[in-house]
Amino acid sequence: MLKTPTILGAATLAAMTLSATTAMAQDDCPERGALDAMYCDADGDLVADAPTDESLLKDPDTLVFAYTPVEDPAIYEDIWEPFIAHLEEVTGKDVQFFAVQSNSAEVEAMRSGRLHIAGFSTGPTPYAVNLAGAVPFAIMGSDDGQFGYKLQLYTQADSDIQEPSDLAGKRVAHTSPTSNSGNLAPRALFPDLGVVPDEDYEVTYSGSHDQSMLGVVAGDYDAAPVASEVVDRMAERGLYDPEEVRIVWESDPFPTTSYTYAHDLAPDLKEKIEEAFFSFDFEGTALGEEFTGVSKFIPITYEDQWAVIRQIQKANGVEYTPEGLAAE
Repeated sequence: MLKTPTILGAATLAAMTLSATTAMAQDDCPERGALDAMYCDADGDLVADAPTDESLLKDPDTLVFAYTPVEDPAIYEDIWEPFIAHLEEVTGKDVQFFAVQSNSAEVEAMRSGRLHIAGFSTGPTPYAVNLAGAVPFAIMGSDDGQFGYKLQLYTQADSDIQEPSDLAGKRVAHTSPTSNSGNLAPRALFPDLGVVPDEDYEVTYSGSHDQSMLGVVAGDYDAAPVASEVVDRMAERGLYDPEEVRIVWESDPFPTTSYTYAHDLAPDLKEKIEEAFFSFDFEGTALGEEFTGVSKFIPITYEDQWAVIRQIQKANGVEYTPEGLAAE
């Protein structure tokens, strides 16, 4: 088994981006869109193309897999164990679970080639695509192909907050700058609901959805926008009493965590990875128990399923740069 890869900070990611871009920019690339200069998008599907030089394709003996650090990452190593065993069986590779501590660390690990397969949460997915060459191909869904989660605005059960406009002057927790439901979507959607973040209330970053929710329960915050899938799992684990809180407002569904592989993996290996995801049976596994309401991985594309997220991020002036990611 590999030792846990060294995690570099966001400042290191920024520095590495500059040096790697200089050294590895594809000067003959006809089109790259928002992708970093390390990557090319000749086919226009918004994700990095595989290297045309076959010597640059990777087929490692050990695959490193990470799941988004939306909650305590240590919780998920055991939960993902049955899937990892299945991934090993299908690919014929050893697979190591990599417990990342931040979105920037996860993106940096894939960019530097130390992470091969990863689940990136909704908001950071475009950063992973554009800065790290991640290629989203799967998402958790139900048998009928449905998937998604909602932005939910929570407050205390006895709070006087009855609608989003009542947030004016309140203590409101957002999660982190790159989070979709925890920050970017509220900034894009709340103004039409009568309240402008950072104008009508001061934004406080809690660091994560679970910290936002627990802060509401404890009374540290008057309200918080969070991802429905996260707070549902927290309730199932008994981390808070649903009777103590109340939903003020919720959005239409957004896509959930994207499952990606590095753009420069060998084509045969990518096919095996996809086969492992799409053949995995959730029923009776710890993964199935943790992610209720889903039964399989279903195929997606970044171009289609992340269009609404790119729209929200554009409305927030987001640029897919190391500096933007470091702000999280």
